[in-house]
Formats: sequence, C-alpha cells, structure tokens
Amino acid sequence: MRPSRRDLLAASTAAIAAGLAGCSASGEGDDDTATQAASQGTDEAETTASVNAAVSAEWNAMRARLWDALSLGVADEPAAGASVAQQTFARFEHASGEYGAHEMLEATSESNYEEFEEALAELRTAGLQAENIGRAREETSIASTQLAESQQALAGETTAQLLDLQLFGVTVQNAAFLAAAGNFEAARTTAADVLSRFEEAAVHDTLAAADSEAYAAFESAVAAVESAAGNENSERVQNSATEAFEAAIDGSYALADVESAAGAGHMAALQARGWDAAALASMGGPSSSFAHAAALTIYRARAYDCQWLAARGETDRAATMASDVFAHFEGARAHEALEEADGDAYEGFEAGLSDLQSAIKNGNASGIDDAVATVDSNLVAGIEALAGANAPLLEAAFFRARFDDARELYRLGQNTVAASIAEDLFERFEQNELEVHETVESTSENLYTQFEEEHLSGLIDAFKNANDSGVETHYEGVQSTLLEFETMAGTTATVSGAEGGYMAARGFDAAVLDTLGNDSRAQAIAQDAFEHFESGAGGYHEALEEADESTYETFEERLGGISTAASNGDDVYPVVKQFNAEALASVYAIVSSSGGSHTEAAAAVMQDVFAHFEEARVHELIEEADHNAYETFEAQLDAYLTALQEGGDIGGAVESFANASQYAQFALVDSVEKLPLDLDLAGASGGTHSNSGDGSGSDADLHGGPNVVDGVPEDADHVIDMAAVAYEPAEITVSKGDKVAWTYASGEAHSVTAYEDKIPDSAGYWASGGFDSQSAAETGWENGNGAVQPGQSYVHTFAATGTHEYYCIPHEAAGMVGKVIVE
Repeated sequence: MRPSRRDLLAASTAAIAAGLAGCSASGEGDDDTATQAASQGTDEAETTASVNAAVSAEWNAMRARLWDALSLGVADEPAAGASVAQQTFARFEHASGEYGAHEMLEATSESNYEEFEEALAELRTAGLQAENIGRAREETSIASTQLAESQQALAGETTAQLLDLQLFGVTVQNAAFLAAAGNFEAARTTAADVLSRFEEAAVHDTLAAADSEAYAAFESAVAAVESAAGNENSERVQNSATEAFEAAIDGSYALADVESAAGAGHMAALQARGWDAAALASMGGPSSSFAHAAALTIYRARAYDCQWLAARGETDRAATMASDVFAHFEGARAHEALEEADGDAYEGFEAGLSDLQSAIKNGNASGIDDAVATVDSNLVAGIEALAGANAPLLEAAFFRARFDDARELYRLGQNTVAASIAEDLFERFEQNELEVHETVESTSENLYTQFEEEHLSGLIDAFKNANDSGVETHYEGVQSTLLEFETMAGTTATVSGAEGGYMAARGFDAAVLDTLGNDSRAQAIAQDAFEHFESGAGGYHEALEEADESTYETFEERLGGISTAASNGDDVYPVVKQFNAEALASVYAIVSSSGGSHTEAAAAVMQDVFAHFEEARVHELIEEADHNAYETFEAQLDAYLTALQEGGDIGGAVESFANASQYAQFALVDSVEKLPLDLDLAGASGGTHSNSGDGSGSDADLHGGPNVVDGVPEDADHVIDMAAVAYEPAEITVSKGDKVAWTYASGEAHSVTAYEDKIPDSAGYWASGGFDSQSAAETGWENGNGAVQPGQSYVHTFAATGTHEYYCIPHEAAGMVGKVIVE
C-alpha cells in the first residue's frame, strides 16, 4: 500500500532536521527568492537579510511553543498543552503584515506553510486532545521541521543553525518548569529528548568545531538536568537548565556571521521563556484570562436580552440594561484584559454598545439588530483571544443560554422567532464559531451526532411546527448533550467558568420575563436554576463551595432572592444584578483556586529572565541599537512579572511581552520600519521608534543626592557591591554605629531604598538620595534622583539595632533585595 503524505513526513522529519547543513529544502519559491535577492542592490539585499533574520527568530519562538505544548502533554496536562497549541495557532494566524510570521512563511514555501498549519492543528486535536502523546510528539516534530526548513531558506545555513542551538537551550528549560511543577519523570523525559535531538542535529558538529567550550558545557548541563530530574532534585534541575541555556546562547554568538542575527534570536529565546512561564502558570487550572472570557460571555447573553425586551416594546428597561452592561464593563476586571488581548475587539464592543443604546432610544429595530450583531462578533473575537483552547466550553454555555431564550419565546407563542434563534445557533455551529464544532466532534463522535443531527435539527422542526412534545424532547436533548460535552472536554474549573456564565444568563432571563409581566415564569426560571446548581452543574457546585465558602453562600442567597422577589411581585432586575456579581465572583474564585498553584514558580522563571537580560550580551546590543525598543522590552518584562506576582492578566501580559520581544528582534537588525506589529506599547506608539545611538540610556539624567559620594570612603566598615541585579552580599551583619557603603559594580544605575515597614521602629528612614519615606524615594527615582552610578557609592551609618530590609527600585522585580542586621 502506498504510504500517506503524513507517514512520509513523519519518517523523514529527523533526517530533514539533521540535514539543515548543506542544500536547501525550502521547496517552491526558493529559486524565486534567490533570483530576487540576486537582482537587488547591495543595500536592499542587506536589508532583506536583516529582516529575514528577525522573521526567522520569530519562527523560533513559535517552534519553542510547539515543544512547550508537547512537554505539557508528557506531564499529563494535555488540556493545557492543547491550549498552548491553540494559542500558538492564533498568534500565527494573527501575524499580519508583509513581514509577519504568517505571510513570510507562506511566501517562503507554500508546502512548509501548509504542512506547518496542518501539523499544528493535528498536535492539538489528534495528539493532545486525544491524549495520544506519541502522535503529539510526531506532529510537534513535523511542525517544527517546517519552520526550520524555512529558516534555512530565508536566513541561510549559519543563522538557521544558531537558531537551532538557541532552541535547544530554550527547550531544555521545559524540564525546569516541569520539575518546578513536581513532575520529575516528565522533566527527565524532556531533557533526554533534547539531548537526543541535539546529538542528531547538524549544529552539534558545527558547535563542537566552532566553540568546544560551549559545546561541552551544553552537553554536560543537559545530561545533568536529566540526572537531577531522575533523582528528583528540583534545585539542581533548575541550575543545570540555566547552565544549558547560557551555554547555548554563548555558542550561538560564536556561530553567528553577524552578531545582530544571534541577538535577534536571543530576544526570541527570551520571548520563548516568557511563554514557558505562561505554560507553567496554566498547569493545574485555567488562567485569569479564562475568567475574563466567561465575563464576556455573560455580556453576549445580556445584549440579546436587550434585543428581546426592545422587540416586545419594553424600551425603557432595554435601554437601562444596555446602559448597565456598559457601566459594568467599565469597572470590570475583563475591561483591561480585553483591551490588551484584542484592542480592535475592545473598541468594537464598546462602539456596538453605544450604538445599541442609541438604537433602543430611537426605536430603530434594524439598528438594534445591527448593534447586537456588532457587540456579539467583537465579544466572540475577545473570547477567542482570552480563552484560547477553552473557548468552545464558553460557546457551549452561550448556546445553552440562547436555547433557553428560544424556549421561553416559544412559551410566549413566538415559535417562528424561537426557530430563528435555533437556526442561528445551527449556523454558528456549522461555521465552527470559537472552534465549537470541531471540538465537539473530536471529543465524542456520538455526542456530536446526538447534538447536531438528532436534537438540534429536531428542535428547529419542532419549533416551526409548534410541536410541544417535540420541543420539550429536543430542548432537553440539546441542553444535556452540551453539558455533557463541557464535562468531557473541560476540567472542573473550566466547566465551572462556563456554568457560572450560564447561570448568570438565566438570572437575566428571569428579569426579562418579570419585566414582561410574567412573575410566575420568572420564579420558575430561578427555581430551575437553583435545582441545576444543587444537582452539581457539572461540578460547579462543589468547586465553588471548596474555592470560597463565603461566595458560595452569598451566591445561593442571591439566587434564592430572585425567586422571592418574583413571588412577592417585586422588581426582579435589581436582585438579578446582585446575583450576577456573585456568579462572576464565583468564576474568578474557582479559577484562582485551581490555577494559582504554579504562578509563584512562573514568576521565578521571569525573575530569572530579568536577571539574565541585565547581564546578557544582547542587553547592550539592543540598548545601542534602539533605546525605545530596549525600554519597551524592559517595561513589558516588568509588567509581565507584576501580573504573575499579583494575580493579574497573565494572558494579556505575556502577549504584550512577546510583542515587545519581537519589536526588539527587528530593532536589533535595524529593520524597525518593517516591524509587522501595530504596537500600543511605551516607546512604540504611532510607529515612531527613536534611537539614542549612544547606549547611555537616561543615566545622564539621573542624580545621586546628599549621601551618594564618589568612590568608596576609606572609613567604611563594610562594603556591599551592587551587581547587575543583586547586592553582594545580599545579607550582612554589622555592629551599631558601623558605616556601610554600597558601591556600583555593574549593570545600570541602582538605588538603595529601605522598606519603610521592614526597618526597626526606632530607626530613621534611609535611602540613597536622602529621602524621608519610601514613597518619596520612589517618586524621587521617577524624577531622576537617588541613583548610584559607576564610580559612586551610597553611604549610611546604622544607629538602630535590628533588621533593616531594603531594595533597588529599578531592579526589585528581578529580585534585587538585601538585608542588614545591626547588633
């Protein structure tokens, strides 16, 4: 039997990867690319080569994410791995522009482009979602090889090999994050796999010849990672993985024909480390981004309630509801998250809400329909950006809420409208909105058939024919199959998020029926919702009780209050808004409880990235190449670290960090004008990218203060060096009356700033710059004061016994803190 295309690919992947040295394997387009390059002038050719290096570096970040997804699958976290694969696909698809990862891959090789997309999709579905790790490994290798081939075709053999080496350095770090999560067997397997692939790769011999020291350091460090993982020594795994990464980066510069190409890859490697942290944070549960997406799902349902009320002539309440959605969103946690994740969706959603309010007030029925469609389409885009691979679960919950709307309208005698809603849901399902069609089908063929062919089709016919028994049967059928899909495809946390949104939507349905004068039906809806919750709601009931008992009790109280208000003839809507707040709080509580176990370790990853960058060769390269790109990268690195440490929007923060990394990649090769991003980041707004050119940054604008002196005083009893991101020593014991000098050793300008609440009560406040409070010191730093620069020292004499803790303002996020114990 003739082998399939995929069998051939799988069999040849290792050979292709090993053969990156030598002839090009780019397929179609190689001759065209070569001819075009030969016909260009020298300057244009150099510019093209620079851009090619930056694009190839971006592909390397995507290759790293493929191996992240596989590592999660190996660690028995296939859902998290599938989410990474889905997010990678989304980033690739959204990489617009002539020099974006998507268009450049398609232009370089149509076959590589097609095989990459197919393998990435198969990695998610046939591999990770099906929990077939062997298949996942096969598809990862195929997808990575497609990008590797294109890297060589686009940037040449040397750049392709140095990127391969950097990729090995990044992927061995996967063993470190797996060990941090306590999965040592997966960490050992990952390290062994990296070592095996490295030994078969062309860059293995190239590195051995070019830099034997880096070669030996890398191989021995990876072997040490494997050994330490086998011994379940987490600290040794971390340290050895760091050594391997450093050796790979050092070796890549030794291989480079052009230093900037290695620098671009280096920044992509740091981007990949950012994705590592996000993957680690996702282990054990969804991120806060999923909770934000659940909040957006509630807004979708509420927009249709406004449409429903307006169509029934209740324009005042419809306008109030639309206005309340706007007001709630302005103060919601999902507001900033949506703006960061998808700025266009954010603006489109707000514009649609504004149009909806106007159309309702003007009695413009077609305008209302158009506005609701605008709101819905932009929320769909936002949910996709925030929820990733978990978006189908939220779509299922939204479908269930809309089927409820149709059922209520049927009860009111509007069977044609009910059928129209069901037909719309059928069309959305067929269009695979938020991947729901493919995910249901891949989760269970039988469930898919029951939902679409039996119950959804049957419900549409029953609505049209006013068949009461058919409506009841098929309504129950679509509801039960969708809930069963949620529980099969999701975790308890993600199902609970979907069900929290569904329950909130049912509450607003009760408010709609109450507004229409049907108190008894409003009460029945609330009672049905309560029974659904008490029956378990796919694990939602128990998950909420375990996550936050106080929220659980208030949730039940507010839900019961809807039924009480309806039975008493009171206005249900104010009570429903209170219940909505508790439903939303429940989603965040469950997500936080299930997904926060590894965020501390993820923050440690980014602290390591911060520390590495401060001392790395690429730090000076990027600062000299484009100071705006440098400042943007550091700002987004700091913001990402803050999000990890303080429970912020990790998904939005890592995307911004990745964009800042890509900005730096293009800046390093002097091709910022070709950056395929419309960045809304500090230093990059409006497409303006200035370059200081001297590498001095803003240090010339920094000043010390009355206690910052030149040199080190001869009468200093103790001296502490301030390295790139550390005080050395970080802890010191002195005697009362001793004089301590902190002297600049390396890195950027530093501060020595006491924590106001971590010094003895009897001590006066102290900080470089002579400030009288911590807030004054931080404000002073923002204004350029309190800095210790090369050749300077900060001096302080300790008069109060006890423990004095302090930090460096610009480098606190990287862990630059210290302690002086005065006896």
